[in-house]
Amino acid sequence: MSALRLNWQPSPAIAVFFAVVVGGIALTVWQPQWWCWTLGVAVACHMGLTIAGLLPRSRLLGPNWVRLPASAAMNREICITIDDGPDPAVTPQVLNILESHGARATFFCIGRQAQRHPELCREIVQRGHAVENHTQNHPHLFSLFGPRGIYREIQAAQQTLGGITGRQPVFFRPVAGLRNLLLDPILAYCGLRLVSWTRRGYDTRENDAELVFQRLTKELRAGDILLLHDGNAARTNAGTPVILEVLPRLLDRIAAARLRAVTLHSTLS
Repeated sequence: MSALRLNWQPSPAIAVFFAVVVGGIALTVWQPQWWCWTLGVAVACHMGLTIAGLLPRSRLLGPNWVRLPASAAMNREICITIDDGPDPAVTPQVLNILESHGARATFFCIGRQAQRHPELCREIVQRGHAVENHTQNHPHLFSLFGPRGIYREIQAAQQTLGGITGRQPVFFRPVAGLRNLLLDPILAYCGLRLVSWTRRGYDTRENDAELVFQRLTKELRAGDILLLHDGNAARTNAGTPVILEVLPRLLDRIAAARLRAVTLHSTLS
């Protein structure tokens, strides 16, 4: 962690933004009549970075795992990530499905939920899966937080999840994948890697399990990171959490493609 704290480097886009701001200030001091132009350029750059933060798969704000490392893809590995749990009604069934298929998954857990169901969080790890950081309280306005608010949410979840499972998370996924330019240095300080996804099924709002399945498996290939939810899961017309209908078929398709579902942590070199 200390190396990450000392060696954080801004992304090229952020470096350009700060260069523009500093250059604009210097230019305004030298030529005050140009303040309107320099302000306009700085605002335009800031708007560009704001838009980048609304794109979960963007790398403009810093490193972002949208696929597994090349070595994992060569080993025909794939990762199923499951967000917003643990959920006492859904997560145990998800664990049973994964076990019946000999698959591993990564659960991005909400710290508050883990505090409510610590035994379930521990069971995830005991059954060979990984628990990672998805904030402490899952605030919908997380991407608008300042540095203190971002750090507080992340660090509280680190302490909660690490204390329950005995292992500190090494990956982080923000709420809905949304973020701002302050997140990357804070993640580096906390020793965390940002993870989004290759493909998601929108299973928190889509109750058609077939459509979710098709979205997740379209052009499925080694190295993919897939996103499902055990917490906040949409229900089918029959009242079944969508993940419970999608996951068995998804695992069958993964096996048929001769891929292997692993945890994110296992792909670290």
